[in-house]
Amino acid sequence: MEFSPGAKQAFSVQDYGPTAPIEGVELIELERHHDDGGALTELGRFTGGQHAGVPGFTLHQINYSELEPGVIKAFHLHGRQTDVWYVPPTDRVLVVLVDVRQGSKSEGVRRRVMLGAGASRLLRIPPGVAHGARNLAAVPGRIMYFTDLHFSAEPATCDEGRLPWDFAGADIWEPTRG
Repeated sequence: MEFSPGAKQAFSVQDYGPTAPIEGVELIELERHHDDGGALTELGRFTGGQHAGVPGFTLHQINYSELEPGVIKAFHLHGRQTDVWYVPPTDRVLVVLVDVRQGSKSEGVRRRVMLGAGASRLLRIPPGVAHGARNLAAVPGRIMYFTDLHFSAEPATCDEGRLPWDFAGADIWEPTRG
């Protein structure tokens, strides 16, 4: 079949293949237990601060964050801290990751990950991977996250820096259309 010139020019095929990996970023599937009264998701078992499902990660702090509908919070960047994020399955949060570690195997790779949206899983974000979130739901979105450093607001000891929200391009935050 022949398409019109305008359709030919605009035509593309959506890529359904796997996304490019970012070195050190992991998605860890969690088990969700249901009964007639609700559901339970175990976020982690810790022995001496060590998370059984995230080898090499030692828990030092647990945080809870809320995002208003449509809000983008980005980009955050740590030089030493590893984050492990969890979004409840009833929420829908788009996470964008960009590897800014000079010389890493995945330097410059951008990755989008949907957290929540019916799934229970953890996302491990190593130091040097810029990360941010956009709440795609019509209600506040929730993020629970574990860190292996204590937060400090003091400039001399703070490990959290910022990059502009559009560092990876403003289009990266848009839901896939088509």
